[in-house]
Amino acid sequence: MAISVFIYEDNDNLRESLCSLFSLTEQYEVQGAFANCSQVEEQVKTYLPDVILMDIDMPVISGIEAVKKIRCFNKQVQIIMLTVFDDHMHVFDALGAGANGYLLKKNLSDKLFNSIQEVLNGGAPMSPAIAKMILIQMQQAATLPQNDYQLTNREKEILSLLSEGNSHKMIAASLTISIETVRSHLKNIYDKLHVHSQTEALSKAFKEKLV
Repeated sequence: MAISVFIYEDNDNLRESLCSLFSLTEQYEVQGAFANCSQVEEQVKTYLPDVILMDIDMPVISGIEAVKKIRCFNKQVQIIMLTVFDDHMHVFDALGAGANGYLLKKNLSDKLFNSIQEVLNGGAPMSPAIAKMILIQMQQAATLPQNDYQLTNREKEILSLLSEGNSHKMIAASLTISIETVRSHLKNIYDKLHVHSQTEALSKAFKEKLV
């Protein structure tokens, strides 16, 4: 069965180009492509897409607000933000709202499908610059008491490597373990931290000084 995709992008040419790009593959199916998010709740609830590509700067309702709305009723759908600049503060806000990662629009033709596969495999497409931004923001937040989540040394090690912007492949190579083992540890980390994504795990780790 094809992976269902929603596209929210107000630039008509870019939206049509994305649809054309997906039409070249049998692995993905664009269920909907929209110029704004005015009906995002109804659309996502009705069609239950696997992946959403969400422009950050949208008319009527911003991509960030749309993510917040979606996360109120759907924690499973993978959301990738589309943005022009990787140092945009809005990227951080979108990740904090529940997005799973982001993709620069200039890299869409080269990295789109890899980024989708990454989020579907539990990863989070994100540059080291954004990972660092998350770290700085969380360090500036009010200090909260640290909880004992009973993370193992290896889980803490993987969480620390993630916080530095390393991919699953890089972590596996660094620790001399398989990517599947990394994913298994990540699942345990998510369960212990009571989160559903890598972004949420990093946010909680920074906020509560777990790394």
